[in-house]
Amino acid sequence: MQLKPINQQVVSVVGAASGIGREAAIRFAQHGAKVVVSARSQSGLESLVKEITDCGGEAIAVVANVEKFEQVKAIADKTVEVYGRLDTWVHVPAIGLFANFDDITPEEFKHVIDVNLMGQVYGAMAALPHLKREGRGALIHISSMEARRSLPYQSAYSSSKHGVDGFIDAMRLELIHDKWPISVTSIKPAVINTPFWNNGLTKLGVKPSGTPPYYDPRLVANAILHAAEHPTRDLLVGDVAKILDLLHRISPALTDSLLLLVGFQSQRISGEPKSENEANNFYQPVPEHDRVDGDYSNFVIPSISDFLEQNPPLQWSAIAAGTVLALLTAQALKRS
Repeated sequence: MQLKPINQQVVSVVGAASGIGREAAIRFAQHGAKVVVSARSQSGLESLVKEITDCGGEAIAVVANVEKFEQVKAIADKTVEVYGRLDTWVHVPAIGLFANFDDITPEEFKHVIDVNLMGQVYGAMAALPHLKREGRGALIHISSMEARRSLPYQSAYSSSKHGVDGFIDAMRLELIHDKWPISVTSIKPAVINTPFWNNGLTKLGVKPSGTPPYYDPRLVANAILHAAEHPTRDLLVGDVAKILDLLHRISPALTDSLLLLVGFQSQRISGEPKSENEANNFYQPVPEHDRVDGDYSNFVIPSISDFLEQNPPLQWSAIAAGTVLALLTAQALKRS
């Protein structure tokens, strides 16, 4: 399967008003792609298109709510109408709900599923006919490390991300079986410093936080651009995502113990009082949060694994050094 270079692509980025989606759209445009950006926030899209065009890029905007299939379909249709085709579909939107499970109403839980899971389903349904007509392309779905390991206070969000990976795995197999050269990627970030934490509906009494450390949203944008050119099944972004995934595979009980120690209090570390009635994007966008970075920059750390993955010569050097060290250690143990 061979995907086009980014500078020859037409890319739709859904959920582009803020955070990961906004950074990815800017990066695609900087690399020469024609970009269609979409979100609920008209003001966020307008400022994004201006930022892209001011730097010499090309972009148009489509306001849409991913809960509505016809609105999602309109994004794909508009892309083809304006640019003649669709090469890569990037689906980002997600809302957060931070609460004990027994404090969540059925309507609230369903709303998270409708946006986070059904929105992704609608995106694939809208994009696939155009990708098939083009004869190749990429579906890139932003999932979460919570697709592998659920966290407390986030039962609805974790459920939605488990569902995203479930439908993606089935859809990918069907495309392979039918010999469609369409890449399907699930990107699973760790905790990322975006306005997601400002936007979440909280019933914890404080502005929610992820469990530190945080990672830069540009790491996820790097992964998205990589998947747009290189067919990749899964990408975990952030060292902690990879560690937590491995730990959960080895011992779910041990992971439970770890999360009992750090998973509850860490989501309250902001210490900033916030009620469920204060500004959040659970039902409506919050224009002042239409930016890439969130408020937890002091908790952001680099990701060694992502740095090595994006620099193959260094990755192989690290592997070689590790192998040599292991051999020397084994020889020293034999002599002793």
